[in-house]
Amino acid sequence: MLTTQIETHYRTCNLCESMCGLEIKYQNKTVISIKGDKKDPLSNGHICPKATALSDLYTDKDRLKTPIKRTKNGWIAISWEDAFDEIEDKLKQIQKQYGKNAIGTYRGNPTVHNIGLMLFGGPFLQSLGSNQNYTATSIDQLPHHFASLHMFGHYLMLPIPDIDRTDFMLIIGGNPAVSNGSIMTAPDFANRLKAIKKRNGKVIVVDPRYTETSKIATTHYYIKPSTDTLLLLALIHVIFKEDLSNLAHLETHINGLETLKEMVKNYPPKKVAKIIGFSSEEIQQLARDFATSKTAVCYGRLGVSTQEFGGLCQWLINVLNCITGNLDTKGGALFTKPVIDIVGMSKMTGKTGSFNKKQSRVHKLPEFTGEFPVATLADEILTPGDGQIKAMITIAGNPVLSAPNGKHFEKALESLEFMVAIDIYLNETTKYANIILPTTTGLETPLYDLVFHQFAIKNTTKYSEALFEKTAEQRHGWEILKELTTRFTGKENPLNLEQTLNYMLQFSSYNNPKPSISTLKKHPHGIDFGPLKPQLPERLFTADKKIELAHPLFIEDLERLDKKLNLWETNAISEYPFSLIGRRHLRSNNSWMHNSNRLVKGKNRCTLLINSDDANSLNLKENQLVKVTSDVGQVKLPIEITTSIMPGVVSIPHGWGHHRNGTNMKIAQQHAGVSLNDLTNHTNIDNLTGNANFSGTRVKIEGVKEG
Repeated sequence: MLTTQIETHYRTCNLCESMCGLEIKYQNKTVISIKGDKKDPLSNGHICPKATALSDLYTDKDRLKTPIKRTKNGWIAISWEDAFDEIEDKLKQIQKQYGKNAIGTYRGNPTVHNIGLMLFGGPFLQSLGSNQNYTATSIDQLPHHFASLHMFGHYLMLPIPDIDRTDFMLIIGGNPAVSNGSIMTAPDFANRLKAIKKRNGKVIVVDPRYTETSKIATTHYYIKPSTDTLLLLALIHVIFKEDLSNLAHLETHINGLETLKEMVKNYPPKKVAKIIGFSSEEIQQLARDFATSKTAVCYGRLGVSTQEFGGLCQWLINVLNCITGNLDTKGGALFTKPVIDIVGMSKMTGKTGSFNKKQSRVHKLPEFTGEFPVATLADEILTPGDGQIKAMITIAGNPVLSAPNGKHFEKALESLEFMVAIDIYLNETTKYANIILPTTTGLETPLYDLVFHQFAIKNTTKYSEALFEKTAEQRHGWEILKELTTRFTGKENPLNLEQTLNYMLQFSSYNNPKPSISTLKKHPHGIDFGPLKPQLPERLFTADKKIELAHPLFIEDLERLDKKLNLWETNAISEYPFSLIGRRHLRSNNSWMHNSNRLVKGKNRCTLLINSDDANSLNLKENQLVKVTSDVGQVKLPIEITTSIMPGVVSIPHGWGHHRNGTNMKIAQQHAGVSLNDLTNHTNIDNLTGNANFSGTRVKIEGVKEG
């Protein structure tokens, strides 16, 4: 029944990690406005431009709503029952012929923004019985989890910067003014940084590019890509040498301090300064300022994770925070205790993470917590032999654009015997599927941020009901996965989404009020359970309840760093003289926000940033088309000449490359750009963790002559 009344709906935005609260005005099934919810205890009314695109996703004519099947004559619509029947039949046939591990699965970044896919994804994977599981984790954040598992005993024990109470924030390889914090849920991050300066604190950014965050910071230091490990080692060297360390309340709860002290003696500032692009004096002063600040916190994100020494970087960031008394302390790096406490529940489940229990078939890469590194996935499909992947299931992912060496990945997908995609678009990856099962999305789905509450700067909780009911022809993601699970196990899960969430909420340690779905529905703006608090050593999961400052895996990996250090010192001229890094824009979230006109319109954002001195030496002009070549691929795009990136370094934003034929994303195709990952090599990884190595890809630049 239509109404003339304008109504209000409150929910959380699910388009990035920052969990901004929204106030949505609507009439019938039409969105009138989307604004920030001033009563949301975490975001306090802040939103970014992405939030307004929720209505675009809802009304997008390119979005799929019912299953489609690829045929010789093109894509056709099929019923849900026919789709499920064919998927069940094909996948069971493949496993009968080739074995359980002949089916591979890939779960993309949007999965963690959808509570149904999160809660019902695990049982579905178990029903398949395959060990060939992959996620976006090993594309961008595995080093965080790797460091946490080996230092604190749990892969989700990630220290979160207490930015609202710190006096000194050191940001290495991160741009949280654009991401609103990544692995650090912090809406309105720019103003939170400004608040540090207003209370006479300091914000220091270390990055090869002068970023949006750098513009807010007190000081910016340029650093050569992939050398961050040397900076961190030198900082720790100075702190120990000048007796500036302070373990505070953790003094009796650590192992390996003496080993650490001895190890960092090999990395004095004078030894590493020229290599990283700092002066020795700058390194020493930065170490002193950090160690002597009343409170301080070091945070490193994509630039230090997606490189060849990502695991060492995230380990050393934790070490730096610990030895200066800033780990598990107010104003430093604290651990969360969310309402649905996955870490706390591990005491019942025993699931704290694993490493190297088995290795991948082709490249012998170690598993991490039940999944293999994405960098090896294409070769697991393409390489014949026992255990070869013959069928794939992708869930809300676009690895052709997000995984390394996209063209190699395309070749792999094209060779599959069968592929299923659970996705709302016919995109660069799903076009290789035989059947696409579209989920509801955005405003049609209920929302509880299971993952991002684990990484938030405050302990809040919130449940958002669906704004608009789905049509009879649509299926929620959890309904799709539940049906598939039933078909592979022969047993039906009796619980729906809300019942499953309610079950998890009963284990919460909070009691005022005691969380439940009904309670959360009565608090549409969310509930604030206060700031993060110290929790160690009680929350440690190591066997002896001590932090492993010098785990052997990290110490051993320093040998690999030292070999690379010798290469850096020789400064050999390469066929590919430039280091390529990525970047992100506030109006994008990886590759999945490019079919909203309001988010992609305007000036072309897919450009190559190049330093003005480098442009002059190559005789390049502003907006000129250039050819960028790596050892695996080549792209052409226009340049932006700037002084905001250091010489020898160039940058292309990630997530673009919608020029490929066979998709139905019309707006994205109009703003196609090029894919950064047509240049990255899937064999380049962080050997310690298996994470993809994107930051610092070696390339050469050549001008393209007109005509």
